[in-house]
Amino acid sequence: MKPAAALVWLEGDDPFPPVDQALGPGTDLPGLLAVGGDLSLARLEQAYRQGIFPWYTEGQPLLWWAPDPRMVLKTANFKLSRSLSKTLRRCLASAEGAVRVDHDVERVLAACANAPRDGQRGTWSTPAMQQAYARWHRAGRVHSFEVWQGGDLVGGLYGVNIGHMFFGESMCSRLTDASKWALAALVAACRRRGIEWIDCQQNTAHLASLGAAEVPRHEFMQHITRHNKIKTRHPRHRLPAKHQARTPAQAIPLRIPQRHPHRRLGLIRNCHRQPRRQTRQSHQPHATAKL
Repeated sequence: MKPAAALVWLEGDDPFPPVDQALGPGTDLPGLLAVGGDLSLARLEQAYRQGIFPWYTEGQPLLWWAPDPRMVLKTANFKLSRSLSKTLRRCLASAEGAVRVDHDVERVLAACANAPRDGQRGTWSTPAMQQAYARWHRAGRVHSFEVWQGGDLVGGLYGVNIGHMFFGESMCSRLTDASKWALAALVAACRRRGIEWIDCQQNTAHLASLGAAEVPRHEFMQHITRHNKIKTRHPRHRLPAKHQARTPAQAIPLRIPQRHPHRRLGLIRNCHRQPRRQTRQSHQPHATAKL
């Protein structure tokens, strides 16, 4: 199969072309930018910093995308319905329910890869993709937000954190609303760390119902250029470090111990609360379920 004339075929250390060279509306594959290359950590880092992500299925060459427009969830716009808030409270209040960060990233990768998708045969998350993101997790970039019932993973999501950007990759659910609970936990964590946008890549009705909306690619690029270069020094403003995820004992449950029952639902309140406006006296650092 011959490549389309506008596509760049990557070899070795070839740089990505500018994102405005991606195939546009009216083509068979709008948003497709380049083909080839590899899934090394250096290549992935280069891609995400430029607003590019890999997406392909088994048997296809490695495809790189930069769609226009881009689906984004602005954390201030996250919609947590009363019914979802109620079920999440019930989950966190139960003895067996917990929302955890980086407890078992590789299990989340596999669960998202095997989750059925409407109108889709097979999976875009190939074994090579799962292995690459697992390596990137060990390097400190990829994080998972997981919902557990007892010893069972019932839902979750994972994505990439660079600077003050979180690039969502995929989400899955084996229990009604479990992926939404994981997203609520991600939004709360992002708000605490000054992360204003979560990249959702593609428009879906599911994500739109939770507050995500499309933005023009040039606006998306301006935002990530400003925010993926920020290096936060205070640990409160970082997503979990890689050493925190090595064993289940080092997982980060978002439940509050019983001795502080009045603080137990702080996660829920964080999802409802709008970020404070920045003043001169105060300083704030700055789904598919293809997320």
